[in-house]
Amino acid sequence: MELLLDTHAFLWWLADDQKLGARARAAIADGANAVFVSAASAWEIAVKRANGKLDAPGDIRAWIDENGFAALPISVEHAIASADLPKHHPDPFDRLLVAQAMLERLVLVAHDGEISRYGAAMLDARV
Repeated sequence: MELLLDTHAFLWWLADDQKLGARARAAIADGANAVFVSAASAWEIAVKRANGKLDAPGDIRAWIDENGFAALPISVEHAIASADLPKHHPDPFDRLLVAQAMLERLVLVAHDGEISRYGAAMLDARV
């Protein structure tokens, strides 16, 4: 299985936060699964840190590498697809993650009822 971590799922994994459910945690830890972290999540973390909305010191790229995850760049196709999605969710970062998951055929690990309305393959991060 190929997984794309939502920003919250990524942060919960890093912090060993119990909000990340056992099933999601097992899927991420399973070496047979490829795990991706989007440049959109790195961007979201950086923006929220700069705005004082997130206390997550450290090197985002190092977090990805140290956990054996793969960085997923944002392509022009991802950007266009995110704008073409129905307006179920106003958050541009989440919309970009949905578009990436759909175009790259990845299972999005997230916990957000609005995201599930897009029909992308999902694994609930809280389960």
